[in-house]
Amino acid sequence: MKRSLITLILIIVACAAKSQYRITLQTPNYKSGLAYLTYYYGKNINVEDSALVNNKGIAIFKKNQKLQPGIYSIVFPGKNKLIDFLADQEQIITVKSDTTDLLNKTIVTGSKENNLFQQYQKYIAIKGKQLQAEQQAYSNSKTKSDSVLHENNYQHYNKELNQYRENIINQHPQSMLATLFKSMKEPGFPIAHPLTKQDSITNYQFYKKHYWDGISFMDNRIIRTPFFLPKVERYFRDILVPAADTIIKESDYLLLLARTNTEMYKFLLNWLTDEYIYPKYMGQDAVFVHLFENYHSKGVSNWLNEKQLTAISNRAYMVMSNLIGEKAADLDMVDNTGKPTPLYGVNAEFTVVCFWDPTCSHCREEVPKLDSLYQAKWKQQGVKIYGVLSENEKVKWIQFIKENNLKDWIHVYQTEETKKTIADSQKPGYKQLYDITQTPTLYLLDKEKRIIAKKLTLQQMDDLLQTKLKNKPAN
Repeated sequence: MKRSLITLILIIVACAAKSQYRITLQTPNYKSGLAYLTYYYGKNINVEDSALVNNKGIAIFKKNQKLQPGIYSIVFPGKNKLIDFLADQEQIITVKSDTTDLLNKTIVTGSKENNLFQQYQKYIAIKGKQLQAEQQAYSNSKTKSDSVLHENNYQHYNKELNQYRENIINQHPQSMLATLFKSMKEPGFPIAHPLTKQDSITNYQFYKKHYWDGISFMDNRIIRTPFFLPKVERYFRDILVPAADTIIKESDYLLLLARTNTEMYKFLLNWLTDEYIYPKYMGQDAVFVHLFENYHSKGVSNWLNEKQLTAISNRAYMVMSNLIGEKAADLDMVDNTGKPTPLYGVNAEFTVVCFWDPTCSHCREEVPKLDSLYQAKWKQQGVKIYGVLSENEKVKWIQFIKENNLKDWIHVYQTEETKKTIADSQKPGYKQLYDITQTPTLYLLDKEKRIIAKKLTLQQMDDLLQTKLKNKPAN
């Protein structure tokens, strides 16, 4: 019975040890201060743990949990120096480091992964200097022969670096370093010197098809690195055609690949949501609405807190009713004489809807410019402006219209009775339906009141209208 109890205790201790990380820093350069254990995640370096350095120069980071695998750093007291190391399966690690020469006087023990990693760090330090020197020499070249010489030297050193990485991949295929090198590889191009448009298309299609060849979306070790996020950003911002349908298709595909890897799935869905909640290009808000409807509203993002989910939901409901290509919501408005003048009562090939406020300084500057464009070009081309008072400033609104001679517009506002009726029925108001967060806000609608464009500048609106009018089929 006694032996069985001892055996059970040893098993429990062994299991507890397996579930712990213990990172010991030994440094002769510090006898006090706070050191940090950090990791790369996206664009940030996040703090995982902290520990005081004792009078013997030792700091111990430990918890009863495993570190998520990735590239970690110990930041020394004063936060002006750090040392990188890998954390994977082996997490009882000692880092002996002299900050007078971090590269050559750092020894990491307890982890085979870090033997390879330290060798690589020393190699890349030398190779990096050679590459940088050739780049600088190329920039300073005075003759063509010098340029060719330094370009060839650069290519030679770069080839040696790539070969070093290939050797790690081939000789240590199961190592974390091999995984990182594979994920960093570029697919290259099948046609080295494209001469025709078709050559360029072939290269693009090949590059896009093989962009993710080195990445396993089931391996979350690459998340905590400084290069995975830039690779994701480049794919969605530079490689893909910036059309919502294309982005939605690719987003769904990557999320499908990562569906059983909780950390990777979380990383991708968070990044995609942040990227497209306020997109850089008009029309890409359809990506965000898709993510909300097919992921967040289904409860898959359970790692987000209530405040975050509410913010996502509120934003989705602000944009889902004004997506490009969809029919705009009708506006139940009256003109300045009190006559009912709904948006769908406007008969025009193109309608510019302008939400503005006479007390807004930007509106006071932009609205007269809008009218100048309208009078000079658009009116003769059959375009109509539906101007909506966005705030309860009717007297100032009428005064501004008269002072600036905004004739031939369809000037409208929403009565208090209509606002109350909409609110009582718990229907969304026009500010939500049209995502009015600032003024002036411009929309361009076609004859069927489909949204062609939204939130354009005056110049963008004019350019787009001229293109549309030029390409309009003759009757």
